[in-house]
Parts: sequence; structure tokens; C-alpha cells
Amino acid sequence: MWRDADFRRLWTGQSASQLGEHTGMVVLPLLALLALDATAGQLGALRAVGQAPIALLSLLVGAWVDRWRTRTTMLLADVGRTVALGVAAAACLLGLLGLPALFALAFVVGTLSVFFDVAYQASLVRLVRRDRLILGNSALEGSRSAAQIGGPALGGALVSLLPAPVAVACGALLFALSSLSIRRIRRIESVPEHSERPPRVWRRIHEGLRFVAGDAVLRAVCLASAAFQLSFAATTTVHLLFLSRQLHLSGTAVGLVLAAAGPGALLGSLLAARLPRRFGHGTVLVCAAALGDGVFLCVPALHGSSGKTIAVLLAAGFVFGAGGQLVSVTVMAVRQAVTPDGLQGRVAATITFVGMGLTPIGSLLGGLLAQEWGLRAGLLVAALGMLLSPVVMALSPLARLGRTLPTAHGTPGIPA
Repeated sequence: MWRDADFRRLWTGQSASQLGEHTGMVVLPLLALLALDATAGQLGALRAVGQAPIALLSLLVGAWVDRWRTRTTMLLADVGRTVALGVAAAACLLGLLGLPALFALAFVVGTLSVFFDVAYQASLVRLVRRDRLILGNSALEGSRSAAQIGGPALGGALVSLLPAPVAVACGALLFALSSLSIRRIRRIESVPEHSERPPRVWRRIHEGLRFVAGDAVLRAVCLASAAFQLSFAATTTVHLLFLSRQLHLSGTAVGLVLAAAGPGALLGSLLAARLPRRFGHGTVLVCAAALGDGVFLCVPALHGSSGKTIAVLLAAGFVFGAGGQLVSVTVMAVRQAVTPDGLQGRVAATITFVGMGLTPIGSLLGGLLAQEWGLRAGLLVAALGMLLSPVVMALSPLARLGRTLPTAHGTPGIPA
């Protein structure tokens, strides 16, 4: 796998892009909270605006990606985010980056991230053999884990220690580095040939929706993803408020706590290359989801900003990261294995649309819970909602998956 130069370039570009995304996920909300004194409702709205493109554009982007080279799509998305954050840094330097401008920035970056994320998920199938999907996904998700380690901590430190324009400009630099690496991919992708009269985009979208709806495994993935993403978005919104305003942690401490999921996710990526092959994909999915999501239930009981509190938060983040990443890698490999090459982008976009499309609602719900019920009660309710995902998995065909990956067209399974 690592002897393939193009795979290394994809991995490097994806790593820089993910680091930029995870840094931005902390920089923008913390700027709103610490520099612009945003309320709980405004923070929820900011996160919802940044996540809205997932619901609005994922299906269209999936239809686009299946007809174009993923390298081109990823490159344009990186360049666009570099420019957007560069303009935002200049606006911040001039004192023009208020809440309205921050909302606009979140929407633009979120839109371009949808293009990049759908494209990179489809790109792996065009670069490696299907029997190496687990290894490839493990490597790519491992890089995302590294971004989860560095991104939140870097974002918290940037906002706390450096001027706001520098904090924003760092994201632009990371996306620029990603574009340089993606640009160096040389392999010509095998994309479906364009017919003289290509199907209308809505017909192509319908084909992706119909394929996912007609496959029991993919339907279960959609439902479990929807349950998780809705609750996780609400939990994340309340969690940020809880850490900064209930426990009174500094921006650097908040970044450190959020970064704890990164080392756990790195472990989860490594385990994903071994555990499904030994215990079965279904068993790993259900157990990892239950453990990773359930650990958040201990957070609302914490008080103060002592070392003990921070240690518990770090441990909870580590367990959540390990379980979540183990589920993510395994689900992605299952999804890619059962999907024909010509539908990879649309299937990825459909599942993103159904699952991640609910995150704006979840973010708004989190802000509402925090305002109406208080931070502790709101965080507890949101965390309880995350347990719906492993319940859905346990009651679905996903729980019955064995040690081999299912494949498209009903052909025999291939080793994980």
C-alpha cells in the first residue's frame, strides 16, 4: 500500500485537509464564543450553517463526483477553501469579521468540504483493489485520527495565544498544502465513460437513492448514521458550552480535551485492520458503537476544572475516539465493498445526506437544550440520544455481518 506513490499523495493531501477541517471546527466556534461573545443559540446556529451544505448539496455532489475525476474535485475544493479563509483572515485583520461574516465563512467552507469529503471517499476505490479497502481505509482514517489529535489542540491554542487573523490564516495554509499534494497524483482514474446524452442529474441522484434504499445493509448504515449524527451534533454544541461556561476551561484546555479523541481514533484505525477479521464485522460495529457513544454519559456529572476533571474528560474522549473510529473504518469498508464503482460517489453522498444532513438540526437542538434545560441536563439528554445508533445496528443486518466483507452483485465475500 505505502509503495504506491499516488496513494501516499492522496494520504498526505487528505491528512492536511482533515487537519484544516478539525482546526476550523474549533477555531470558528471559539472565535464566536471568546471574541464575539456568542450566545448558546448563536453558537448552535453557527454550527448549523456550517453543516447545512451537507443536507443541501450532498446528493448533487455525489452525482457530480461519479462523472468526474476525484483528483480534480478535491483540488478545486482545497483551492476554494484556501481562498475563502485567506479573505476571512484579511477581513479579520481589518476588524470586519463579525458574526454575519463568520456565518458566511462557515457556509462556504462547509460547502467546499462536502465536495472534498465525497470525492476522497470515492477516490480510494479508483486507486486500490477492493481486497485492500480495509487497509486503505485504515490508513486514511488513521490520518484523520492524527488530524483529530492535532486539530482541536491547535485550534484552541491559536485562538488563545495568537491574533484572530493568524488563527484563521493557519487553516488556509493547511488547505493550500493539501492542494499541492493532491495535485501531484498522476494515476489516471477509471471513471464511467460519459455518454453523448448523459442522464439528467436528478435521474442520477435517484439511481443512488434507489440503490441505497434497495440494499438492506446500506439502509441500516443510513439509519444508524442518522441517529448518531443528529445526537452527536446536539451533544457537541452543548459540550463546547459545558466545557467553557460550566467547567470554566480555557480555550487551550478545551482544545486539549477535544484532541483526546485523536489518539483514541488512531488506536481505532489500527484495530479496524484486525478486529473485524477476527470477531466479525457485525460484532465489532455494535460493541464499538455502544462503548464509544455510551462513554459520554459520564461527562454531565463532572464539576470544576481540576486535574481530576480534565483527566476524566481526556479518558472519555479517548474511548469515544477509539470506538467511533473503529465503527467509521468498518462501515466505510462495508459500504465500499457492496457498491459498484459507478455508484461510489452517489452512495457516499446519499449516506452523507441522510446522516450528516441532520447535523444542522442537531446543532440547533443542542443550542435549544442548553438554553431551555441547562447545560447539565441538556448534555445528558443529547448523550443518551447517541445510544440510538448502536441499538439500530444491533437490530439490523449489520449485526449479522461475519468475518468477510460482502460484495456488490452478490458475489462471494472477500477477506477483510
